[in-house]
Amino acid sequence: MKRLITTLFLFLLISESAYGQKVILDESNLLPNKVYMQIVNLEGEKVVRVVKDSSVKEADEPTFVKIKNTNFKNGSIEVEVLSRLLPTAAPTDRGFIGLAFRIDDMNSKFESIYIRPTNGRAEDQVRRNHSIQYFSYPNFKYERLRKEHPEKYESYADMGLNEWITIKIEVKDSQAKLFLNKNKYPSLIINDLKQGPDAMGAVGLFVDVGTEGYFRNLKISPSFPEPPGT
Repeated sequence: MKRLITTLFLFLLISESAYGQKVILDESNLLPNKVYMQIVNLEGEKVVRVVKDSSVKEADEPTFVKIKNTNFKNGSIEVEVLSRLLPTAAPTDRGFIGLAFRIDDMNSKFESIYIRPTNGRAEDQVRRNHSIQYFSYPNFKYERLRKEHPEKYESYADMGLNEWITIKIEVKDSQAKLFLNKNKYPSLIINDLKQGPDAMGAVGLFVDVGTEGYFRNLKISPSFPEPPGT
């Protein structure tokens, strides 16, 4: 009981703006890591623009904007994203954009689910099947997961570049479910998050190579453990 009360108290100390309601996305509570970040006006609305640092050559790296004062374990994270290809994008770039979560203090471990918008309406069915991707940094990047467990950590969903897409991730212990565009049923289910059921940490806005990513309407809703005897 004492531990439960302490946990609840710590959550109450965290800024209310980051939990249970819309997070205000401005420079005061955003921390870019291996990315370039700007608050820009897009179609009359202030949004966060994120581009990966070009010096980071590998894929599935900690290239995100970290939300300050977040310490997320279980619950839901929802955000609207819009992806464009940079003029310098390679033919193999897919508009990679999504969320990182349970990021540790050193940015050395985290979970992530992102989308590849160019794949959603491709004529190649294999590419379509790779529209959504889970990975876990540092040891379980997409290449390893695809090689060792084909199809288990990827999925298809309809999506495209230059359109707002709602991403919602529901997390409970070792499970994560990804919902797109307010759909009732998930597009991807992960039952074995690689950081384990007890991992917790910050939330981040993730992009990868070749992407000009935009984010708005971030909401973080933690779920608290039920008191004993309920």
